[in-house]
Amino acid sequence: METTEKTAPTYTAKDFSSDQDVRWCPGCGDYSILAQVQRTLPSLGYKKEELVFVAGIGCSSRFAYYMNTYGFHGIHGRALAIASGLKSAHPNLSVWVTTGDGDCLSIGGNHFIHALRRNLDINILMFNNRIYGLTKGQYSPTSEHGKKTRSTPHGSIDHPFNPVLIALGAEGTFVARTMDRDAKHLQTVIARAAQHKGTSYIDVLQNCNIFNDGAFSLYTEKETKSDNALFIEHNRPLVFGKENDKGIKLDGFTPRVVSLNDYSIDDLLVYNSKSKELAFILAHMNDNPGFPMTFGIFLDILRPVYEAEMAEQIQQIIAKDGRGDLDSLLRDGNTWEIFGN
Repeated sequence: METTEKTAPTYTAKDFSSDQDVRWCPGCGDYSILAQVQRTLPSLGYKKEELVFVAGIGCSSRFAYYMNTYGFHGIHGRALAIASGLKSAHPNLSVWVTTGDGDCLSIGGNHFIHALRRNLDINILMFNNRIYGLTKGQYSPTSEHGKKTRSTPHGSIDHPFNPVLIALGAEGTFVARTMDRDAKHLQTVIARAAQHKGTSYIDVLQNCNIFNDGAFSLYTEKETKSDNALFIEHNRPLVFGKENDKGIKLDGFTPRVVSLNDYSIDDLLVYNSKSKELAFILAHMNDNPGFPMTFGIFLDILRPVYEAEMAEQIQQIIAKDGRGDLDSLLRDGNTWEIFGN
């Protein structure tokens, strides 16, 4: 009797597009992020029913409606809590979280850092436009100091978050930055994040052309991009500039921009995406005038994932004590019985 082997379905980007009308403002950077995710997913080998997109509240959180996969639209800031529970209960699913800088880093900030430290095998796409777009242009946790908005008419006096530094500080195992205007780079980073075993975090610089247009033009426009955006790759020297004539040299722990007219390529820092120390240095770098902003994968390391350790612990308990007794657990130690009149 002949048998046929099951093969993974062959998808195109169109297969991941839902029947919903995409309702973002014309020209919004979210269109590009959606397109690059849909173009990348067919190469990852997942069936549509194995993919779930979880969202909170904000322009980014419409994303789940536009994907022809499973999806869950949660409440403000709670997407990562939902995704954590989902992944713990169904570890075989590929779980993606789409969130914004307000949703993720303000009301959702606590869930963000704990998801990273726990290292669940989920993927976080944070759309960072440095503004609250859905609620009409208030400043956000990533808005620059002095930002004039409807809620800060005299300029924000808050110091902004650097999302990459937060992810590194929370012990994230995959931390990256990319942008909506660089489709090829965005696709590459999405694919690498999906391959990572553990929590992957991508800071996606995204243009809000209504309330914060041009916030990242220095890094996205052809005339200025080469001199202000540094793209890092593992085991490659740090070179940038329109003529590839500049690089980053490390003096101790201090980075320096140098000219390749004065130094050779062998003098430059060769990036290592396994080094937490280098990741912190480059994430901080463009806080100083004259330094480029870093794009690419800052850190890609491995440590045990939460859901696997949880499943192993449960199996150990079952092997030792059977399935366990919840009533005994609840009544263990100091307990009281309260009787009414």
